[in-house]
Amino acid sequence: MHIDNTLLSKLEKLSSLEIEPSKREGIIGQLSEIVTFVENLNELDLESQEATFTTVEGGTPFREDIPTNTPEIVATILHHAPKSNQGFFVVPKIIE
Repeated sequence: MHIDNTLLSKLEKLSSLEIEPSKREGIIGQLSEIVTFVENLNELDLESQEATFTTVEGGTPFREDIPTNTPEIVATILHHAPKSNQGFFVVPKIIE
């Protein structure tokens, strides 16, 4: 996969981020390195390896799930969101 300005612009839109023009080339380089690394992982022969889901023997310990209803938490989280409307996150449309 080739990372270029067009793809970076689309990623900016999807992530609601703005990248400064002076940093675009550096970001493109970093993303290209990440994609190259992942493509290298795809070349590994893992057919003889057994799939595992955890390294913890006996599974992952669970904590007690206690529901709470504190409007302050919702307000704080939505305050930091790029866009919100009536208590919900507003995100860009990703299906064209």
